[in-house]
Amino acid sequence: MTIKEIANLAGVSISTVSKIINNKDQNINPETRSRVLKIVKDYNYTPYGNVKNISTAKSFQIGVLLRSGSQTNLMLNGILHAAQESGYSILLYDSGNDMEMELKHITSLCKNNADGIIWEPVSEQSMQYERYFTEQNISVYYINGYTECSFLIDFARMGYILTQKLLDYKHTRLACLLKEKSQRSALVLEGFKKCLYENQIPYSEKMELYISDREYFSKIINYGISGIVSSHFASSLILYEQMERLHYYIPSDLSLVSLKDDVREGISFPHISSVKIPYCEFGSYICRELIDKCEKREHDPEYLFAAPYVFDNEDSLEPPSFMRVRKIVVVGSINLDVTFNVDWLPQSGRTTTILNSATAAGGKGANQAVGAAKLNREVSLIGEIGNDADAAFLFDTLERENVTTQGVHRDLNAQTGKAYIYIEKGGESAVTILSGANGNLSAAGIRKRQYLFKNAGFCLLATEIPVETVIEAARTAKEYGVKNILKPAALKMIPDELLKLTDIFIPNRKEAATLCPGLSSVEEQAEYFLKKGIEAVIITLGEDGCYLKTDDTAKYYPAADFVSIDATGGADAFISAFASYMSEGFSMDNAIRIATYAAGFCVSRQGVVPALVDRNTLETHISKVEPKLLREENK
Repeated sequence: MTIKEIANLAGVSISTVSKIINNKDQNINPETRSRVLKIVKDYNYTPYGNVKNISTAKSFQIGVLLRSGSQTNLMLNGILHAAQESGYSILLYDSGNDMEMELKHITSLCKNNADGIIWEPVSEQSMQYERYFTEQNISVYYINGYTECSFLIDFARMGYILTQKLLDYKHTRLACLLKEKSQRSALVLEGFKKCLYENQIPYSEKMELYISDREYFSKIINYGISGIVSSHFASSLILYEQMERLHYYIPSDLSLVSLKDDVREGISFPHISSVKIPYCEFGSYICRELIDKCEKREHDPEYLFAAPYVFDNEDSLEPPSFMRVRKIVVVGSINLDVTFNVDWLPQSGRTTTILNSATAAGGKGANQAVGAAKLNREVSLIGEIGNDADAAFLFDTLERENVTTQGVHRDLNAQTGKAYIYIEKGGESAVTILSGANGNLSAAGIRKRQYLFKNAGFCLLATEIPVETVIEAARTAKEYGVKNILKPAALKMIPDELLKLTDIFIPNRKEAATLCPGLSSVEEQAEYFLKKGIEAVIITLGEDGCYLKTDDTAKYYPAADFVSIDATGGADAFISAFASYMSEGFSMDNAIRIATYAAGFCVSRQGVVPALVDRNTLETHISKVEPKLLREENK
């Protein structure tokens, strides 16, 4: 295409086109200039040779000169996209933090007659090279530079938003995890300080933690820090790993928020609550502003770039532990339950036909842990599983139900425990158990995992694991100020030492009769256990409800009005609900009444883990049949 054709398309003279192309268009109407430039770019017009040699001729090229291009992928994508939209190509240079290399790139950009430059200077001394661009009449926009007219991402604002998120979760003992000699970290710290000031929280230098400091993690513990703002996602990952190694966990022990850059975009685990740095949007904005300047559509740009800042998740955020309902620790068996529906329970000399079967996670420990987790309680499970495919299935189930599994150990020399459950039409059941790895949960294993008892309110214990292990768990719970709730499953006798460590004892009718055979009535049995030093005894009675005995109370509670289909998990549902609502401050009387509804839901469904009720369903039902039960005054 010739210059005459360009002039015809634009409806202007050839001389007007020539002036615009050669930047001699000071007196030309801006609309005319934009129209001509658009046609020139759309039709890839190349000036005549004599015009090419004029240094002021437009090249429709944008130079990008970076201090270091190692972490700017998304910014470059933004620049490239904006340039292409406007008909420009990109000349990209990386100085590698070397001023000598930077100068070579500057001379190359001048030689190529770039229309404009996006420049990230290596150092403040680099500014002496600006004259080369001035002499060539090349427009320059600085990023992360050393002048007031330098484009910057508003990291201070991002630091403020990260800090405010922690304050929204009621954290006041905060720290900022930074990198030394980092402009981003310095700006994040600035926003951190401003947010503290505006929320009337005193700032201290102790709040500044540097990832290069080997002692920074011990400072988090010693200073009682509950929330961390991190300027770099890589630093957050290091912190996450170090915490887990020392048995401190996010978010139960520490809430963490971080900026996330393009290098870490693909990481989905661990789930750290992050705000994405808007590199792509930043690059696009600068490029559009520079092209406007090159094409004389000048206006005052915003040098401090901000974008809508949104957290990708809030998974690493919880209120400080002292403000939360205390968690529940469960120590017990973890099985793979194989359930058979039969016409009648197996008997000696009689063949039993299986009508259908189902497989699910089970065991008293797993059942009670899932039951409490479904009621929105924070739950840590301690137990053993084997080295087989069943173990993977159980891990997946527990994690899907939001049970914390740091205390679940895979025994490489054992198979996973199994329970074979036979259920007849009336809901009665018989259970046979292969203990497997459950039998290898030892007292030493409890001591290794004692950190899980920290910040707990109740420890749920069941005796499908070795009794000496249950005693050690009960003793450990007491050391941490945790109350023990004991379910005596599969025991013919119970040591007095264990009863003395028990706060609330919950056997069923058969278990109570087995453990004190000389006493026939429920009242007598409950009195016997109470005299062993137990605070409260609750004997569950199936369809007849339960019986409570304390020093000043003796009371029967009716069962909830549900049709029983499978009674296998009723007691586990009762115990997990009872502990959950006791944790929230409900009275024992009301917690028992709520627990009877949870048990009713469970026995009206097939299985155990699939039958355990969630909080919304439970409370929606109670609000219809007994609305006063959930009121605040019942706590």
